[in-house]
Amino acid sequence: MSDTDILDRLSAHRLVPVVVLDDAAHADPLAAALVDGGLPVAEVTFRTAAAAESIRAMSARGDVLVGAGTVLTVHQVDEAVAAGARFVVSPGTSRAVVERCQEHGVLALPGAVTATEVMAALELGLSTVKFFPAGTSGGAAAVAALAAPFGGVGFVPTGGIGPGNLAEYLALGSVRAVGGSWMVPRDRVNAGDLDGIRELAAAAVALVSGG
Repeated sequence: MSDTDILDRLSAHRLVPVVVLDDAAHADPLAAALVDGGLPVAEVTFRTAAAAESIRAMSARGDVLVGAGTVLTVHQVDEAVAAGARFVVSPGTSRAVVERCQEHGVLALPGAVTATEVMAALELGLSTVKFFPAGTSGGAAAVAALAAPFGGVGFVPTGGIGPGNLAEYLALGSVRAVGGSWMVPRDRVNAGDLDGIRELAAAAVALVSGG
């Protein structure tokens, strides 16, 4: 599946649940809850030791678009791709990380909140970046301002976004999708509250669709 195909799928869902898994045993049930809630996408962050195994479990299902988040090194890129990640998200723009993703043929979404960072991503051949941390970097207004000189660039704002301000970001033509963790709270994941997660995912999908 090409970068364009992955971006098209992310754009179709408009939402990317950012998941922190402390126990890989929760990965498959969580994926099922997201699918049941109408949101078959997950960005599993590399902040825990369970990340790679969690990605492997979710990818094996075949019904969830799984990516790796908080990827900081080429070693983590290798781990993520070996586990089945279809896209790789970083908090900043690292040439080494982006180039390793390109070697593997997986989509890289590096963080960028300044014109200089966006230009660095463009020089690496990318068309879409993660705008992170969105909430403390000017929010939707900053995305709109940054998009103005970069007409062909897509953004995936993440950080400080929830039901209350989601619409501000999705109203921007440059925003491909929005990342967030409000529909997959870490405490609910650890508690195995699958019904709650399914309901939060469904509510998020309803917000996107205007329901």
